[in-house]
Amino acid sequence: MGTVRTDEFRKDAVRIALTSGLSRRQVADDLGVGLSTLNKWVNALWDTDVVSAEDRELARENERLRRGAVA
Repeated sequence: MGTVRTDEFRKDAVRIALTSGLSRRQVADDLGVGLSTLNKWVNALWDTDVVSAEDRELARENERLRRGAVA
C-alpha cells in the first residue's frame, strides 16, 4: 500500500508545482510522488483557495514559456 499524504502536503505540493517554475515531473520527483498523482492534486485543487489567482496566472505563464522553449 502507498504512502498516505496529508492534505497540507498535497496543498504545498500544488503550490510548488504551480509557482516554482520547475516542471511538474521535477516537482513530483523531488517530492517523491508520481507525476499522475501530482497532476490529480493540481486538477483537484486548481479552483480552490489553495491556489490564488496570482498563482494560477503564474502557472499559466510558466506553462506558456515552457512550451515556447520546446517549440
